[in-house]
Amino acid sequence: MQMDDLARLAAHHGVATSYQPAEDVTVPVPAATVRAVLGLTGVPVDTPEDVREAADSAEREAAGRLLPPTLVQWRGEPAPAALAALPAGTRLRVTLEDGAGEAAWDPRLPLGVHRLTAETPDGRTAGATLIVAPDRAPAAPARAHGLLVQLYSLLSERSWGMGDLADLAELARWAASAHGAGFIQVNPLHAAVPGTPTDPSPYRPASRRFPDPVYLRVEDLPEWEACPDREALAELAARGGELRREVLEKGALIDRDAVWALKRAALELLYAVPRTPAREAAYRAYRAAQGQGLDLHAAWCAAAVGEPGERAEFHAWLVWLTDTQLTAAQRAAREAGMEVGIVHDLAVGVHPEGSDARFGPFHARHVSVGAPPDAFNARGQDWGLPPWRPDALEAHAYAPFRALLRGVFRYAGAVRVDHVMGLFRLWWIPEGTPPAGGTYVSYDGEAMLAVLVLEAHRAGAVVVGEDLGTVEPRVREALARRGILGTSVLWFERDWSGDGLPLAPEAWRADCLATATTHDLPPTAAKLAGAHVELRDRLGLLTRPVEEERAEDAADTAEWLRVLDGLGLEAKDEEGAVRALYTFLLRTPARLVGVWLPDAVGDRRPQNLPGTWDQYPNWRLPVADAAGRPLTLEALTASPRANALLSAVREGGGTRTAPPGARPL
Repeated sequence: MQMDDLARLAAHHGVATSYQPAEDVTVPVPAATVRAVLGLTGVPVDTPEDVREAADSAEREAAGRLLPPTLVQWRGEPAPAALAALPAGTRLRVTLEDGAGEAAWDPRLPLGVHRLTAETPDGRTAGATLIVAPDRAPAAPARAHGLLVQLYSLLSERSWGMGDLADLAELARWAASAHGAGFIQVNPLHAAVPGTPTDPSPYRPASRRFPDPVYLRVEDLPEWEACPDREALAELAARGGELRREVLEKGALIDRDAVWALKRAALELLYAVPRTPAREAAYRAYRAAQGQGLDLHAAWCAAAVGEPGERAEFHAWLVWLTDTQLTAAQRAAREAGMEVGIVHDLAVGVHPEGSDARFGPFHARHVSVGAPPDAFNARGQDWGLPPWRPDALEAHAYAPFRALLRGVFRYAGAVRVDHVMGLFRLWWIPEGTPPAGGTYVSYDGEAMLAVLVLEAHRAGAVVVGEDLGTVEPRVREALARRGILGTSVLWFERDWSGDGLPLAPEAWRADCLATATTHDLPPTAAKLAGAHVELRDRLGLLTRPVEEERAEDAADTAEWLRVLDGLGLEAKDEEGAVRALYTFLLRTPARLVGVWLPDAVGDRRPQNLPGTWDQYPNWRLPVADAAGRPLTLEALTASPRANALLSAVREGGGTRTAPPGARPL
């Protein structure tokens, strides 16, 4: 087979035949990987003749095409170049979104996802999806600080073994009223895969469009008080209290399955309670608005646990209940004075057997996404998530992406898009191939970005992109241009193109959410003490002698402490150093500054330790103090250490350094 034929075909379908992990390094992709990826999207590649004919056909089709499949009209900007290239006299008509009628082409068309039809004077016709979007997403506040928390890890004295949506609302009220916080960022609250045991990772959900009812505070539902079976409910609540005590007082891990078993039993009793006319009307309106998507998800939930089809109604009801409490949490946050409110996390993908992946032609089978080898993962990463097929998204005018975003934006003040680079390309790994043997597959990044900006505008919500790791410069530029904030983590902010030293605060970008750490990194106290190196050593995760790891990590920490000292930020002890690091963040021009909630109480345990499965209790640890004692929400809000840090953050929030020429959002 001639590689040039394969390369021609791959280029037409956005499949990379090489990639650059660094500016001066190019890595070729194995031809077998390229063929496998093309085959997974239905392209014939069995023989050299298949490849040559497919490449020739693709090139002929492209040469004869009047319009690309998708056009983007950014509000206030010139018309798409493809329109100017049409023959003189071409007639353009637009069928407006949702059957709202037809119109002649005009750059001032209403916002939306429309259908454009072109007819040339010689009778040729072509159609394209036309996305009309605002030129930027809604603006972030000039400066706001907030908390980052894994909701399941924060148990109140009323929780049933894990944090819930009432806890989220209460945390928001306290953070806003006591410390002037503008937002609370939580882990993905997407629907999990039913069954036992459930994958505890919130980043591998069954559906990203619909939420997980395990986060319900069942006692707050109106049906609780109306339920005649008080004795059964009281027993379930008592067992929920015992689960809570097991975690908080006896060192047990958070057991999502046990929590859900109790809540499910209670919800079965509440489902039998007749709904008031107002609640029935609200439920029916929600069902109608969500349409077939909710029907399919609910049917899948029933089938996944071996229930008859008529039980789908119960699962649809659970989704609606969760939506109501999510909406209530956002309302509580805003009423408490938060400028943004709840920042929801949009996971990068879904479980291969979940409802999102099982219905429709949108996800590729026998392939997963991940990341190529880098300085932190020499073998690359396989996340076990099936990718969206770019051709299917394009053919359906990005309908599943639009529906997904609308679902999450319903109850969000902002959305954090995990691995936001995935709007432009994803690392595909064919089944049976090691992560390092994958390749990048491109998406229409402008179209994906336009849909994201459009739906954010409709919701009035800020967008934060998680752009850590290897990011093409063009991607960061496109995101910034459209008002998508980036993510900056203190330990990674160095002058990588210069002397490699920590970036001075004034050198940081303004359009970002800045924080000291994340759920995948050591808490700040652990980083300062080097405890994360010892943990990884105990678990056999180090790839070089522990002495080298200790020395390098200690040198890194020492450099940052010298920076703090040079700025007059006292770091006499661990607690003072944590406070100084967050004060440093407030001296940057970052619009949003996030405090990792475990940092507020000195917790040293990471919520997730990449590279582990059963060696470490990922996603199952409650927030704990510096001694490892789990804390309730009530204890945390009364903690002198937490209040001291958050008071310092609030006081430091008034000092803002802007780089020369900084452009406000």
